[in-house]
Amino acid sequence: MPCLFVLFAAFAPRLLLIFLWIARPNVMGQAFETFLIPLLGFIFLPFTTLMWVLLWASSGGNVTGLDWVWIGIAVLLDLGHYAGGAANRRGMSASSASAPAMAAAPMMSSTSGAPMSAPMTPPTPAPMPEPPAAPSADVTPPEAGEPPSA
Repeated sequence: MPCLFVLFAAFAPRLLLIFLWIARPNVMGQAFETFLIPLLGFIFLPFTTLMWVLLWASSGGNVTGLDWVWIGIAVLLDLGHYAGGAANRRGMSASSASAPAMAAAPMMSSTSGAPMSAPMTPPTPAPMPEPPAAPSADVTPPEAGEPPSA
């Protein structure tokens, strides 16, 4: 189910742009002067492109004032989509306690460029001490009347 949600979230603005273009092609044509800008927006910034078209159509071709706040939110959604995908590819998601992809690659220092030491791992517990040895089977009990040896 989570995979279906992610797929829907990733493709929903693109599907809405396609439906809008099929239902109202003149709105898409008025919002953009060339075909290249909406095509690039469809591929790289779908939320921003969709928000631009909706605001352009609702304001009569004049995006001003608080409309720019909505455009900014759409840009942040698009950038967040890319940042989240990049973090998951690197294994830096919050749900993974250890990142096998990060362990294989050497880490470089940002200042000197020299390799850094590997991430710290939790210390292993000290081994348990051996229990005292049990008396061996070859010990014979003292004879009757003999004092026990110390």
